[in-house]
Amino acid sequence: MNPFEMVIGIVLIVTIGSVVRAKYGVRRDAKGNEFYATPAAADNAETKALQAEIRALKDRIQVLERIATDTNRAVTLDQEIERLRDNSKI
Repeated sequence: MNPFEMVIGIVLIVTIGSVVRAKYGVRRDAKGNEFYATPAAADNAETKALQAEIRALKDRIQVLERIATDTNRAVTLDQEIERLRDNSKI
């Protein structure tokens, strides 16, 4: 192994190590001490809000799929739309 290949190998190993550490949330402070980064409270609130929005959208998609596959669409379509309107007001 020549010196150039060794340098490339070391750089590759350090890069992979940095990516793995970043993935698991390991950070360093100014003194070089390592710690696990925890998400901020704002991130948690935003995450919960986004999860609630996704849940609501999944419910709406489920209703729309039921409407699309219903055999008696003419009568139930109006009922489903009214139920969606009622659910969105809540």
